[in-house]
Amino acid sequence: MKKLSTIKRLLSLCLCLVLLLPLAGCGETKMAQRQVFAMDTIMTLTAYGRNAERGLTAAQGVIQSMNDMLDPDIETSTTYAINHANGGNVSISGQVATMLSTAYDIYKKSGGALDLTIYPVIQRWGFDSGRYYVPTDEELWLDLSRKAFDQMTLTSFPSSGSYAVSFPAGTALSFGAVAKGCAAENAIRAMRNVGVTSGIVSLGGNVQTLGRKPDGSLWNVAVQDPNNTAGYVGVLSLGEAAVVTSGTYQRFFIQNGKTYHHLINPETGWPMNNTLKSVTIVCSDGTTADCLSTAMFILGQSKSLSYWRQHGTKEDGFDMVLINNDNEIICTKGLIEKFTPTNPDYTLRYVE
Repeated sequence: MKKLSTIKRLLSLCLCLVLLLPLAGCGETKMAQRQVFAMDTIMTLTAYGRNAERGLTAAQGVIQSMNDMLDPDIETSTTYAINHANGGNVSISGQVATMLSTAYDIYKKSGGALDLTIYPVIQRWGFDSGRYYVPTDEELWLDLSRKAFDQMTLTSFPSSGSYAVSFPAGTALSFGAVAKGCAAENAIRAMRNVGVTSGIVSLGGNVQTLGRKPDGSLWNVAVQDPNNTAGYVGVLSLGEAAVVTSGTYQRFFIQNGKTYHHLINPETGWPMNNTLKSVTIVCSDGTTADCLSTAMFILGQSKSLSYWRQHGTKEDGFDMVLINNDNEIICTKGLIEKFTPTNPDYTLRYVE
């Protein structure tokens, strides 16, 4: 994970990934807010009501626990254990089992667009450490030969409520494409369990809401402008939901005049080169939203829309906001009443 010296840069980035517009009409309802640094991100937790402080403490505890459990550099973490199991079984929590099963489901449905086992490729590029490097095709081929998500064995033991997972020897994975979504979801659950009925967590490009605003109105979540990260292209008006964005502007480096971003094509090992600049997923489940935001970006505009038509329109499905290189905003039909464009530099199109 990145060192604490990068916190200032991360703070300026994370505050504008999905901008939360000012809350209106909250009256005298007590608000509590807290910032936490975990998973390489400055996270903002907000809760309302008399249980607000208890809710933040509970949410912070969940996030910190998941951070320690998933950090591949911590020798006591679950991720470290999986990556050093040499093909053996590793006992995992229900949270990790949910992340693996959700990611694997989307991996299969998307034809491999989301693959948690390309961690060696991520390391090679330096996106995990900040020590950036442009690899050779030979180096990437070697790293890609270690992919093994399709060979995962995930076992449930109903009598004890426990789980175990195994991968072939040499496999290394990261939960970077799913951890924040799962953490946001569990942070919201922790708030709810102590009596909070209105709150919001913002974990970088991941936003998840609890209930509605204290006055009963909808939350306003703004989708960032990939061409001007200080601005936004429109506003989503939502009740309880998860909103997750993946974009080329979130993490990148420039070498010899060329930009390399962190959204890696699992087939080639190179940053995905398609017509998209960002993908925002809106659905009820934060873990699913996080997985989908990466997978849909990798699929690209046409294939992601085909995926949505096949899977997103079903009950408990999802909707998308795609922004492409032609400064076009493409919204799926479930957002017709929920998305309001605000930037005249973009054209808006809804699809069915």
